[in-house]
Formats: sequence, C-alpha cells, structure tokens
Amino acid sequence: MERYFKRKSTVMESSSPPNEVVNSSKQACLEINLDDLPLDPGLRTRIGDYHPNVRDQVRKAYLQKGPFQPRNHSFPQRNLSGGPRRFIPAWFDEFPTWLEYSVAKDAAYCFCCYLFKPNTGEQAGSDSFVGKGFSNWKKKSERLQGHVGGPMSAHNQAWSNCKAFSKQIEAQTEYKTLLGASVSCMRFLLRQGLLFYGDDEYEDSNNQGMFADLLRLRCNYDEDIKAVTLNNAPLTLKLTSPDTQKDIEIAISMEIISAIVREIGDSLFSILIDEFHDMSSQDQMAIVLRFVDKGHVIERYLGIVQATDDTAVSRKGAIDDFFSTHGLSMAKLRGQGYGGTSNMQGELNNLKMLIVKANECAFYVHCFAYDLHSTLIAMSKNHLEIVGLFTWVAKVVNVVGEFVECRDTLREKHSVLVFEALNTSELLSEQGLNEGSSKFKTLISLFTMFSSVIDVLEVLAEFGLDSEQKSKARVLLGPLQSFGFIFSLHMMINILQITDGLSQALQKNDQDIVNAMNLVRVCKEQLQVMKESGWDSLLNEVSSFCQKHEIEVHNMDDRFLTRGRKRDQD
Repeated sequence: MERYFKRKSTVMESSSPPNEVVNSSKQACLEINLDDLPLDPGLRTRIGDYHPNVRDQVRKAYLQKGPFQPRNHSFPQRNLSGGPRRFIPAWFDEFPTWLEYSVAKDAAYCFCCYLFKPNTGEQAGSDSFVGKGFSNWKKKSERLQGHVGGPMSAHNQAWSNCKAFSKQIEAQTEYKTLLGASVSCMRFLLRQGLLFYGDDEYEDSNNQGMFADLLRLRCNYDEDIKAVTLNNAPLTLKLTSPDTQKDIEIAISMEIISAIVREIGDSLFSILIDEFHDMSSQDQMAIVLRFVDKGHVIERYLGIVQATDDTAVSRKGAIDDFFSTHGLSMAKLRGQGYGGTSNMQGELNNLKMLIVKANECAFYVHCFAYDLHSTLIAMSKNHLEIVGLFTWVAKVVNVVGEFVECRDTLREKHSVLVFEALNTSELLSEQGLNEGSSKFKTLISLFTMFSSVIDVLEVLAEFGLDSEQKSKARVLLGPLQSFGFIFSLHMMINILQITDGLSQALQKNDQDIVNAMNLVRVCKEQLQVMKESGWDSLLNEVSSFCQKHEIEVHNMDDRFLTRGRKRDQD
C-alpha cells in the first residue's frame, strides 16, 4: 500500500496506550496522487482501506475512467474440467457497465461492487468479484447472472449507489462551470467598477444589466457554459440574485485579503486610514497597509471598516476586530497615517494615541509628508483669504470645464495669448485649466489664461445656455477681478514656486537625503527672504497685473473699513 500513498506524518506518541493505536492503513491521513491509481482491478487497494476523507475522491477518479475492459488483450486459456477455457471479450458487451478483467490475475471483477459494496470481510462470505476475482470460466453464465441477482441484491444496491454518485458528480461539475462563469464575470465588473444590474431585470428586457449581458456573451462562445447558465440553470440555482452575488463578492474579498496577508508574511508594516462618509452619513474607514518586499515599498488596500459610533475607542475596536479576523498582529505595526487635510483633529487624534498605547513602535507619519505642496496648501487654508482663493478657483474650473462650448472657446482664446505671452515672457505653463491634479499647476494655468477665462465668463454671463449658467458666470466675474483675489493668487504662486523643487524631490522613489536636506535649507532661506523683504516686489507684480487687466488697485495708504464695524481703521 505504501507504493500508492505518501504519509503526511508517521510520528506517534510513545506514551499512547496500545489500544489507542489505530490501523494506519485506514486512519492515517494520506496524500494520494489520483493520477497514479492502478487501473487493473486485481492490483487496486480496497475502497475500505482508504482514509474516509479521500474515499469519495478515489471513487470519483475511477468513475471518470470507467470499468477496466482490455478488449484487445490476448486472454490466456486454462485447463478446466471439460477442456481449455478463457475469458471471452464479448462478455464486456453483455455486461458493459460493471464487468472488469484483471490482466495481472486473469480474473473478472465487478466495478460497481468495488466502489460501493460494504467491506464485510469474512462475514457472510467473501465476494470473489471484489476480492480474489472470478476465474472459473466454465460457470460463467451461472456466476455472472447470479452475481447480478434480484432487485435488492448487493450488486444492484451498489449499482444504484454508483448511479446516484455519478449524478452527484455531474451536478457538481455543472455547478462548478456555472460558478466559474459567474465569478469570472463578477471579477471583470468589480475590477472595472461597473454596475451589475440594469433598470429592468426581467428576462424579456433589453437592459438586464452588465452582468447578464456579459454572461450571455460568454454563453455565445462556450457551449458548456451555455448548457448550465441563465435559462438552462435550475430556477433556484441561477446565481443571479443580489444576495447570492453579494456572498460571492465577500468570498472574493476574503480571498484577496488572505493573499495580501500571506504576501506580508512576518514583515513589519504600517497602516494608512482615510475616513469618509457614505450616502447614509455613516462614518467609515478605508484601510491600507504599507510594507517592504525585496527593497520595494508596497501598498495594499484591504477594505472598509465601520465603527459602531464616531468615538476613538469604537474606531480602535473596529481596527482590532479587522486585524483579528484576517490574522494581522498589532505588534508588527510600525507606522500609522491618516488621510485628509485636518486628519489629526478630534477623534482621529485620540485614535492615534490609542494605537501608540497598544504599540509604542507605531509611529505617526503625516499623510502629506511626501507632498510639500499639499502640506503648504492645507496649512494656508487656515486663512480666510486663501480659502476664498481656492474656493473661487474650484468654481472656475467647474463652470468653464462643464460645458463643451466653453472649453472650445477657452482653447481658441489661449492659442492667441500664447504668441503674445512668448514675447513678454509671462507664459509659465501650458497646462489647461482643468488638466493635472496639482493645485499649483491649476494656479499657474489660471494666471497664464486669466484674460481668456474672463472673456469666456463674460460670454457665458450674457449668452449662456440657461439662466443657471448665466448666474454662475456672473457670480464668478466679481471675485476674480478683485485686488484681493489677484494678490492671493500671486502670493501662493510665489510660495509654491520656491518649494516646487523640494516637493518634487520628496516624491521620488529613490530619495537622495543629502540633496533633500540641501533643498530644505534653500527653501527656508528663500521663504525667509520673501517674508522679510519680498512684499514690495510682490505688490508691484500684483499692481502691474491688475493694471494690465483693468482691475482696481488699492492704495495702501488709504483708510479701509472692516466689515461689520462702523469705525475706520488704519
């Protein structure tokens, strides 16, 4: 038997009493290579000698191969009473579903009895068609017909079990085909972030959704899938209901997370958390893990967790439950970061402290540490004038970029300004107003294309498609042509220009720490110079820009009135 099986473990406790030692041939957990199972019935291991956990696998493997019937074999003759006798291949046609022949033992066997007849040993007599085999060819008719017996015979019961098991295998195969086709369609839609269902999911609908259309497309190119899916699938096993597909999505998610956890292994990692609100205003946290693999920093998104309330303790509990569910250890945590420009305010700050108490090595790293521009913009938004600047810029991008006619007009105007700006050295960037993700590039684009933007807004204010479009354009024209907006625009561009080199250096994968430190020193010196002696030059730039675009320039020596107060202040 050791020829066909490989033991997973042969170590047994020496202190175990003798009566607790079980027969290793039946109880030991064995690893079986189904491809190496012997076809010759005389060389097979009895089904009862296999471990219970693998018996059905062995039965399935033999059923897929069918009974062993070597029709082209030269069957040897035996001298029996009455003359030489031998096995006749025509007997296979007489008993095609169960009769087998052993070349090694020159004997006949029963295929279905081998698979499903109970192993009773010597009790009630041994069955020659399962154990030693039948070879008395003279009594062929008597013994073969006698073996089949009546409707309740052991052979017919084994044959019934054999047919039932075959139907079970067929049903499992069809289900695997259906499940595989459904999962492949779902994986595609999930990876693309597409909706599963359409407006009308009835069978006669022309818009049942992307899942049904994609599955139907697969059926057109695969007959095996077509035979077990959609209308050909059982009514209770179509795998198209939202609840069933949600369960499959969760299973896919769990498999992905398990693969990520295996990828991390025993490595140390840090956690990145970004808080957001869903449509029902529930606080949720997206979790990302960052770790190092073979010198490369890798980030893996794990999923979304929801706390019972918005307190730090509840959020810490949700993270602990998530770690416990997926086999992650808080002891291997070496860093923590949080998304958002005000991410360390309120309860998230308390959450940071709770994680540090659980693991002192979980150092906090600001999520904008790699992006100096984002950090500066986030800090500058503590001032109302800068908040107003970015608010109006965002509205300009939305209004101008919302309408195709506006974008075409803007490009046409800009093409003329490019030639003019080249002669005056004012062109700082050729980026479109709503191109690129950097706010710095957006500010430069607005500075370069300011005249074009004003022209387009004036056109929209007078000839807009509707009253809403006209109103949005008119609301923007006032703030954009104010001295305060132009001053804030120039000041932020100057500051971000000074820090641009350092910001780009910090975003490189291969950091040069010496160069980065030099850039930090240079940036600090330039910012200090701007703070101490750069205001006059900045004011001259702003005044020149305003005069060019016919914007009123404030006299810095005039008295001004603060809103909400009646008295003048110097």
